[in-house]
Amino acid sequence: MRNIVKSLLLVIIFFNCTSCLVGRFVWYNFSNITDYKIFPSRPLPASPTPFHFIEAQHLSQKTFQHMKLQTLDSLLENTPTVAFLIIRNDSILFEKYYRAYEKNSTVASFSMAKSYTSALIGIAISEGHIHSVNDKIIAYIPEFKDKKDFDKVTIRHLLQMTSGIKANESYYSPFGMAAKIYYGRNLRKYISRLKMDYEPGTQFAYRSINTQLLGLILERATHKNVTEYMNEKLWQPIGMEYDATWSIDKKKNGLEKTFCCINAKARDFAKFGRLYLHKGNWNGKQLIPAKWVEESTQIDTTQGSVPYYQYQWWFTNTKKGNFEANGFHGQYIYVNPSKNLIIVRLGKQPGKNVRWEQVFEQLALKL
Repeated sequence: MRNIVKSLLLVIIFFNCTSCLVGRFVWYNFSNITDYKIFPSRPLPASPTPFHFIEAQHLSQKTFQHMKLQTLDSLLENTPTVAFLIIRNDSILFEKYYRAYEKNSTVASFSMAKSYTSALIGIAISEGHIHSVNDKIIAYIPEFKDKKDFDKVTIRHLLQMTSGIKANESYYSPFGMAAKIYYGRNLRKYISRLKMDYEPGTQFAYRSINTQLLGLILERATHKNVTEYMNEKLWQPIGMEYDATWSIDKKKNGLEKTFCCINAKARDFAKFGRLYLHKGNWNGKQLIPAKWVEESTQIDTTQGSVPYYQYQWWFTNTKKGNFEANGFHGQYIYVNPSKNLIIVRLGKQPGKNVRWEQVFEQLALKL
C-alpha cells in the first residue's frame, strides 16, 4: 500500500511540475546509463567506412586474478558491469557483455564526454577558431564581462578545473549544480547566472560547469553546434561502427551537455582511446594536434592544477603515463601507451569496493 501511495505521489508531482527541475529529478529517480532515452539529442551517424578492431580474443579469463583470487569474468559478473573490452595492438583480447547488454547496446558516457570536449577544443585551436588556452572566456561569452572576476578566467582554467566558478557538483540533490545542468532544460539561462567562488588559477575543484562552458565556447567559436563539429572532426574520420547521439538540454536551440551525455557503444568508445593512444593520429591522418594530446597527458601542477588531472583527463599512474576518460557510475576509457593497450569498462554502477583504476593497472602488468 505504501509503495502505491508513493507511486501516485510521484505521478502527481510529475504531471503538475513537468517543466520543473525538481519534478523531473523525482520522477526519473537519479541518473542512469539509459538516460539517453529521456533527453533530446543530436545524431552522430555511423561511418559508411567503419574501422574494425581485429577480433583475436585469445585471452584466457583465468590469466587474471583480482581481489580474493577472483577471475576477471567472475569480477565482472559480480559487479554492475555491462561491457568490458581489452584491446592491445588493435586486437580485441577480451570482449564480454553482461546484464542483457550486447555489442550494439547504447550506454551514456557521463563525464567521459569531458575528454571528447577537450579534444574538440584542441582541434578548434589548431584551426584558428580559438587563439589559445590563454584566451579569456569573456572573449566568447561577453555576457560575463560585468560579472566580478570573470574577466580573469581563461580557457585553460576551465580545462584544468581551476576556474573558481561557484558550483555544487552533487547529483544527489536537485538543487546541486550538476543535477541542474543534467536535468535542466535551459543551460544558457543557468550559465548566465553563474558566480565566482574563489580566485581563478589558485586551486582545483572538479566542477562540470567548467566543461559546459567549454561547450558554449566551441559553439560560438566554430559557429556550429558541438555535435556537428564532433561528427565532422572525430566521429566520421575514426570510422565509428554504430549510430550515436549527444544529449542536449532542449529541442529548440538546444545546447549539448558537453560535461556528459555522449551515447554510444563500447567499441566506438574504445576508438577514441585508440586516437589518444596514437597521439591524435588516425591511420596516418593527424586529427588532433600531437602537441595537444601530449599537453593533455602530461602532469602540470602550475596555476592551482593537480598532478592527477590534465585537460579533462585523469591519470591512473603518474609515473607510467597512463590516463583515462572517467564517467559517473563507473564508465572508463583507459589508455596505457607503453603497453599499446586500451580498456573500456561500462557499468550501471562502479560496484562495491572495486577500484577500477587498480584493476586496469593490474591487468596491464599481466600483458
